[in-house]
Formats: sequence, C-alpha cells, structure tokens
Amino acid sequence: MNPLQDLPDDLLSRIVVSIRQHPELADLFRDIATYISTLTGPIQTNGHAPPSKKRKLEVEASTADTYDSIADVSFSIPQRKKLKLEISRNSETGAIRGTSAATGEADFCILYSDVDYCICLPVPEKAQPQYSFCVLSSSGENQLLFSVPGTEIKPEAVHSDQPVDKEQSYKHVVIKMLSKRLKKTKVIEPNEKDFVSTISQAHRKGEKALHVKAFRGNKDGTSYPQRFYLSSAATMPSSPIQCFCLFTKLTQAILTAGFLFFLPTGIIFAFKKPLLFYPFHSIASISYTSVLQRTFNLNINVYSSSPANTHNNTSSTPGTETHEIEFSMIDQADFAGIDAYIKRRNLQDASMAEQRRAQKYNVNGTNNTNDGGGGEAEGEEEGELQKAQREADDMEDEDEEEDENFDPGSEGESEGSGSGSEEEDGGNVDADGNLVETELGSEAEDVSE
Repeated sequence: MNPLQDLPDDLLSRIVVSIRQHPELADLFRDIATYISTLTGPIQTNGHAPPSKKRKLEVEASTADTYDSIADVSFSIPQRKKLKLEISRNSETGAIRGTSAATGEADFCILYSDVDYCICLPVPEKAQPQYSFCVLSSSGENQLLFSVPGTEIKPEAVHSDQPVDKEQSYKHVVIKMLSKRLKKTKVIEPNEKDFVSTISQAHRKGEKALHVKAFRGNKDGTSYPQRFYLSSAATMPSSPIQCFCLFTKLTQAILTAGFLFFLPTGIIFAFKKPLLFYPFHSIASISYTSVLQRTFNLNINVYSSSPANTHNNTSSTPGTETHEIEFSMIDQADFAGIDAYIKRRNLQDASMAEQRRAQKYNVNGTNNTNDGGGGEAEGEEEGELQKAQREADDMEDEDEEEDENFDPGSEGESEGSGSGSEEEDGGNVDADGNLVETELGSEAEDVSE
C-alpha cells in the first residue's frame, strides 16, 4: 500500500505537482509519509478517520470480574480516544482496561499482575489542571496513559462499590481505586521535596512546576532535533525539497519534545509514546554534556535488560550492558535543582568519566624518553606550551631593552635605527665620558671661555 494515498487530497495534489516538476523527489515523499505513519498511526483522509481496525488485546481479562468505572476518560496510549475507564475489583486476576461506551467491549487492558509501576503526573502547559496516569507493565511493552481533569468529580460519571464524595476530584477518586486494587505498587507522584522547577508556569501562575521540558535523543549516532526558531522576518523555503526538509525537522521536534519528572523512585519522560521510566536500580550513571549559558543536556546511562530493550527499563533485574539516553535543551535555570536531586539520590555523576574527557595531544606533556630522565626535571624535554611561554618572555625582555635604549631626540631616523645610532654614539665617547667635547669640539671651547 502506498502511504501517500492516506494524505488529504489537497496535500496529495501539491505533492503530485512537485513530483512532476522534480521526479527525483518521489522516493523522498514516500519515505517521509511512511516514517510519519509509523510514528503517529494512519493519516486521516479528507478530515475523516480511516476505517478503524479492532486492536488485538495483548491480554485477556476475566469476563466474570466486576469493575469500578469512570466515564469519558481521555486515553492517549495505546490509542488516542475517549473511553470508559474500568478498574477491576478482583485484586488477584483483575485488570485495568478501556472500554467503548457504545459497544461495551474492551479495546485494551493490562492485568494487575503485569503492572509494575503506576505514576500520576500533572499535565504541564494546560490552562486548567489535568492529571495523567501512566500504567507500565513489567514487560515494558504494554502501557496505558489516560488523563482526568483536576476538577471535582461528577457523581453520575462514576460507578463504584464504594460511596464517592462529590467534593473529591477525579484524581483522588482514581488514586483511591488503584491503590485499593494494586498489590505490586502504589501510585507514585512527584513532590516538591524531590524537585521543583525555578521557571514559573505561564499557564497557571503561582503554581510550582514539578517538571522540566526536554527533547529526547539517543547516543547511537541518530540526531534528534534540538530547537527550531522561525523568525518572522525569515523567508520561507521555496523549493519542495526545502519545504519537506523543514517539515521533517519540525515533525521530529514535536515528536521528541516532552517533560522530565524527577520522582521518589526514578525518572520518567512523558508524555510521548513510548513512556520512558528509569527506576533508580536501572540507572548506571548520569552525566551532563553541552553545558552552555542557557541550556544543557542530561544523559542517563541505564542498564539494558536485553540487547533489544532500548526504550524501557522497568525490569527488576537489569543486565550488565548499558546504553545512554540523551535529553537535550534543558533550561540552565533548573541545573542546580536537578544536580541536587542526583546527589541526594546517590546517582553516580559520570560527567568527568574518562570517555567524556577531551583527547590528549601532549600539548602540555613532556617526553620522558631521555635515558636516566625518569621523572627528573633535568632529563625532561621542554613541553610545547612551556617553550612557547619561554619564547614570549624572551620577546618581552627584548622589547624592554629597546624601550630603555630608545632616543626620542634623534631626528630623521627611523624607529628601528635609534638603538643602532646610540650604540655608535656610545663608541665615540672619550675616556673621560665628556660627550659635549666630543661632539662640539672647538665650539665648546669658545663657549667655555
């Protein structure tokens, strides 16, 4: 199937015109459409979603279980749609699932036995408070991400075996349901004791931010976009190849931008798919790179559970091999808070590790190959830097000597010839050192008389 067929008609027609003018761009357009579709799912056609295919459930929950439920919950992972959140009352064989309100069928679910971490995070950059729940399975493959408003709950939207106080928020009701059923973990939340950003939130002033914005990258040679600034005075690219290069860069920037939260049990990068959570036991070391005046990069070196596991490290038995994940363009204002968190949690700072040091070229070094030299100063050759310093000192000494011998009274002579004239004059001084008689001769005698 040609991925370009999923594009809207107006965009597809523009691409067709560009390909007619530049036939060599056909493969490029097709590759871009394929890449974007693998990241975001099928592209909508003419503003309408393509025919939906039922997502096969990774696990099957017991149909005999009864569930507490909350209607109209926004899911983002594994699908972006509104579903009814159902939390099984059976703590042994139950599951968390999202079901369609129309059909009552479950679109996806995760068994309680597979839930290794459940994290509640405040959603940044929203005018109204919202909270997202990240449910991570032990395998790292199945994930749930759903969001609830920070407002008081509507009693008609909740079905539970326990009475629900209408003054409680959606967040507290969900936390109460999950904490009662989950046995392997409790709901984890960020707190001000671990980390607070120094950057004020423009959307909700007066509320402290518990996150930092970052861009996800990697260390295998694949470069992710950093940050793109489009000046209003800048001219837009004219050729199709320039337009699509800019489009690809901006798309990658959007897909890799997210938020880092520093939790009591680990570090999580949300809210892009896949969710990246690194518990403390999976972190080998943390380092800083590209520390500039305004931004810096944070590199997390994590143990790999297996060579193929490059995205998630929720396994309780990390391997011996490690790989590094880079989070770039973090605001320098949050450096002190992040560094304090790393030190407080006893996470190894590998910023000065041997592999990060600049390569040595013996610029300042010494050559100890002289026989009998060893570490003695007499047997060592002079380093390049020391040699350059010595030559500079010699030049300064020569300049000082020229300044002392300079004769400002000599006229008609160049600046460089002053010292030579003085040396010649010095040779004509008589034994008594009477320079006046030597120069004036008989005229000097007449004056004396």
